Amino acid sequence: MAGTDPYPHHRPNVGIALFNTSGQVWLGRREATPPPWNWQLPQGGIDPGEDPRDAALRELEEETGIPPSKVEFIGEIPGWLAYDYPPDVREDPRFHKKRHLGQKQRWFALRFLGSATDIDLERHGEVEFDAWRWGELGEIPELIIPWKRDVYVEVAHAFKPYTR
Repeated sequence: MAGTDPYPHHRPNVGIALFNTSGQVWLGRREATPPPWNWQLPQGGIDPGEDPRDAALRELEEETGIPPSKVEFIGEIPGWLAYDYPPDVREDPRFHKKRHLGQKQRWFALRFLGSATDIDLERHGEVEFDAWRWGELGEIPELIIPWKRDVYVEVAHAFKPYTR
């Protein structure tokens, strides 16, 4: 049936692949997360009634300090990409979103128009990342926690044209 949500039990979320003018992608190291799978792209929840593009700009600014005026949309993946939380994550009493089976994500590619001085990981107060670097899009699936990897493989494939 058209219009039916294929992931009704997954939390709505956005993901952002932020590219510099050299075609590299912004990678953040998750704060207080041990290696080896502690690097990822910015992502975060979509508030009720919020447009996914607006959520992408809001989440990018909250997690990186980069204001909307320093980016432009260059692409997106139509529809949702989703992953399930593994049982140990869903059952962890510290895990505040355990009512969801996982996350469904709308992914956007943005071009960074600013400079390194526009990046402030502590701007929002709730620090998501404790370090950042520019990296290659193709390396991200190996940097992400395994249960998110299939989504990152799809993102790397879909956004490969923006690396040129």
